[in-house]
Amino acid sequence: MMRLSVVIPVYNEINTIKEILSRVLEVDIEKEVIVVDDYSTDGTREFLRSWTPHALESKNHIRILFQAKNMGKGAALREGFKATSGDIIIVQDADLEYHPREYTRLIEPILDGRADVVYGSRFLGSPRRVLMFWHTLGNKLLTLFSNLFTDLNLTDMETCYKVFRKEVLDHIHLKSNRFGFEPEVTAKIAKMGCRIYEVPISYSGRDYWEGKKIKWIDGVKAVFSILRYNLIDSGTEDIVYQTLQRMKKLARYNRWLFLKFRPFLGQRVLEVGSGIGNITKYLIDRELVIATDVEPKYLALLKNTFGNYQRIQIENFDISCPVMERYQRCHIDSVICFNVLEHIEEEEKALKNVWDLLEPGGRFLLFVPSHHWLFGTLDKNLGHLRRYDREELKIKLENAGFQVMLLKYFNRFGVPGWFLNGKILKKKRLPFFQLRLYNFLVPLFKIEEILPLPFGTSLIAVAEKPRGDKR
Repeated sequence: MMRLSVVIPVYNEINTIKEILSRVLEVDIEKEVIVVDDYSTDGTREFLRSWTPHALESKNHIRILFQAKNMGKGAALREGFKATSGDIIIVQDADLEYHPREYTRLIEPILDGRADVVYGSRFLGSPRRVLMFWHTLGNKLLTLFSNLFTDLNLTDMETCYKVFRKEVLDHIHLKSNRFGFEPEVTAKIAKMGCRIYEVPISYSGRDYWEGKKIKWIDGVKAVFSILRYNLIDSGTEDIVYQTLQRMKKLARYNRWLFLKFRPFLGQRVLEVGSGIGNITKYLIDRELVIATDVEPKYLALLKNTFGNYQRIQIENFDISCPVMERYQRCHIDSVICFNVLEHIEEEEKALKNVWDLLEPGGRFLLFVPSHHWLFGTLDKNLGHLRRYDREELKIKLENAGFQVMLLKYFNRFGVPGWFLNGKILKKKRLPFFQLRLYNFLVPLFKIEEILPLPFGTSLIAVAEKPRGDKR
């Protein structure tokens, strides 16, 4: 069973706080409730200090946090998210506009494996209070503006009811202190490529005399937040993860790379270091695919994406460790290792393990960064321990027992950009605009196939385990 965490940011809600807490606790779901008071001054803070819920059921665990000063909804939510221990996290406002009876509907797409994030939409047909035309229009315009940048088709970006798998929030670096949380988190989950669902919810909007706090100036700030978090802010401090997400959007480049290896690919494949599945998606027509990684967050994302494919198994696997016998019983005829070997300290051991894993006649499809002289800040921040020269890689493969079938440079036109960014400008990450431009120009760059120049940003290798060799 997945556990639910409800995070409730509170600021000056003395008239509603007791009722909303009662409604949350009445929901018949095992959950924890994290209340974050954002330095209320109307008596809410004092109420929470003395509040003892009646007939508290064991399935509800409650924590109340107090901010040292008023910082805004976004800051309160960050504190609440840090305190959660559940698998699913839902945001609940402290007013009475959103009713907790919607929880079952909201978490269903996550529970059945369809979604990573769910938004509760006030505009999809459920009952709602008829009120404040201009406010509704403003919400729809902000949603439209956000959709233009995220390429999502949300109907209600500004909704309170946002539900997340825990691992999604774990990998987002949130910054907004106030109402900018809504456009910020939307931009960042879009960049992550999360599976987002909307479900209709009821809505009982309130007027300003009833305590509504959002103002027209917050709408203006939301516009700037949309621009900032879609065009400037990176969305995560994890450079490797951010790079994988950026590479995910380079469909032409990824396809170009995969087609180089496709003629050598068998039907029973083990992929080492699948990451977020940028190459895995091209393997769904194989007889068996074992997609592996050592990072729990990538394994979770792989399961979310490929969990419904019966031919794809998602497993924690470290190629540096001895190969388990059960993998050998899978009769693997192809091992894919793209942008992984350069991260491994004991590369000789890893290569020997690949040899042990493969069936006789099986093939090792390898993709690594090339040229020692290209090693720079980009490599360091991506966790690369080395780059390879052509003859050096050939010797390493042969020493492991492989026969090299193909070994050539790839992506010659990318060398100036990598050198400029990693050696001269000392950048930590590949600029997204440059990547998108490169992806757009891939059809032009394919002319490198008729210009076999002795350099490239990467090396492509296909090595075969001799058919006479046995494990």
